[in-house]
Amino acid sequence: MNIDDFRRHAHEMVDWMADYLETVEDYPVRAQVAPGEIAAKLPDVPPEQGEAMETIFADFKRDVLPGITHWQHPNFLAYFPANASPPSVLAEMATATLGAQCMIWETSPAATEMETRMLDWLGQMLGLGEGWAGVIQDSASTATLCAILTARERALDWQGNAAGLAGQGGLTLYGSAETHSSIEKAAKIAGIGAAHCRKIPVDATGAMRADALAAQIEADVADGLTPICVVATLGTTGTGGVDPLRPLGEICRARELYLHVDAAWAGSALILPETRWMIEGIEAVDSFVFNPHKWLLTNFDCSAHFVREPDSLVRTLTILPEYLRSQRQGEVIDYRDWSVPLGRRFRALKLWFVIRSYGVEGLQEMVRRHIALAEDFAGWIEDAADFELVQPAKLALFCFRYRPAGVPAADLDALNRRLLTTLNDDGRIYLTQTVFAGDYVIRVSVGQTTTTAAHLVAAWDVIRDTAHRLAA
Repeated sequence: MNIDDFRRHAHEMVDWMADYLETVEDYPVRAQVAPGEIAAKLPDVPPEQGEAMETIFADFKRDVLPGITHWQHPNFLAYFPANASPPSVLAEMATATLGAQCMIWETSPAATEMETRMLDWLGQMLGLGEGWAGVIQDSASTATLCAILTARERALDWQGNAAGLAGQGGLTLYGSAETHSSIEKAAKIAGIGAAHCRKIPVDATGAMRADALAAQIEADVADGLTPICVVATLGTTGTGGVDPLRPLGEICRARELYLHVDAAWAGSALILPETRWMIEGIEAVDSFVFNPHKWLLTNFDCSAHFVREPDSLVRTLTILPEYLRSQRQGEVIDYRDWSVPLGRRFRALKLWFVIRSYGVEGLQEMVRRHIALAEDFAGWIEDAADFELVQPAKLALFCFRYRPAGVPAADLDALNRRLLTTLNDDGRIYLTQTVFAGDYVIRVSVGQTTTTAAHLVAAWDVIRDTAHRLAA
């Protein structure tokens, strides 16, 4: 493709992109296809000759789009949001055009220095206070893995990487019963083992119980095990529970344990001063991660990872073959030493575009609006006689279930499974589920860029009408 053709097709693509963002509501939220349906439309062998972009793009619209779940749809109320924005999309276009591989300062000085400054901006916006250094990871899962690896090395006097884990005894890791699955995965990858990943009981709000954590640590020490790290969560995936940092930090300080905070979703809400009660006690935290790609209008992927001691993170992850040495070694930050992958994208550019385009006040307005919308929605459910609000709105997330009169308690899980399946198969809204206190419940997560009160009113109508049909 020559530059003239590229220019023409790029203009056509941008027009389609704008049309898509304008009309995304016309699509079913969740892809309405069966397994294998998209693959059946793709040839078994690659083409011998190149094809016209007009043909390729037409096939994209005809064959690929039906298999897309539309995360930017205002009725996407599942999982957590991945809310994008036009400025972020434009930045991604610039990033793709530059095609830079930003592994070290020398391979793109602007990428490194902008990343440092953007993490400083984010730390200020969240009110984290002084004493943090930051890096952009691809996901909170990666940041948490890096934290657990650092905790492991610190506990083993930096011998785990050098000598392996044989003979090191049983290392133990702690998170709540509501903690994200990435904690257990990290325990497997780090050689700690899923069996040594402790799930601490939670209270009625879904927050980790500090007394139960202390008791489990005591029991493990008595059994000759070596506790190394606690992972606290701000905004658990299932119910939005917020672990209490101050008492957890006191336990970690007393035992010299590493304390990592996973605030992947809820961290964005810290741009609001009224939510910063969530980080009371953060002075005891060693590392902290949140995802601007969830609730801060920045396209996936962009995860902000803050550390108190960057030297410990670098010591855990760095490896320096001759081909990666540079003239500025030691004078500058080389972020490839701060993460698992060597290769790095220019992710800071989209943060720069987004923060400058909306400003802190514009982003605060968006988060406040979503919180208010979720609270209103939860109120409608709480007022409905045949529905139960299982967990109230925590920021912009709440959980409910359908509980009509006359249905035995033993049948409620099956009824709510049918309700969720029917709603998602319908395509007008998209929700997901969790289990809390043994009950199957339905989650509502508000946070897409264009979601309004009108969308939630319509979603509530769909939920009620569908539920009443099932009960009938």
